[in-house]
Amino acid sequence: MEGQPDKRPPLVVVGGPTASGKTELAIRLAEWLLAAGRSATIISADSRQVYRGLDIGTAKVSAADRAR
Repeated sequence: MEGQPDKRPPLVVVGGPTASGKTELAIRLAEWLLAAGRSATIISADSRQVYRGLDIGTAKVSAADRAR
């Protein structure tokens, strides 16, 4: 609404080609925000990573990184 401050949290979108470091950047950014007392949520929108068995060529996030 006009004249009212926007109270929504900022949205950061990370995009780029395969294997360019998007996931690592997102994890580091989330860790930095959490260390600063802010909240952070990573939402993966890679359509190919949701399929079981499609591990080649999709740079799926490791279980260790998902746990971070």
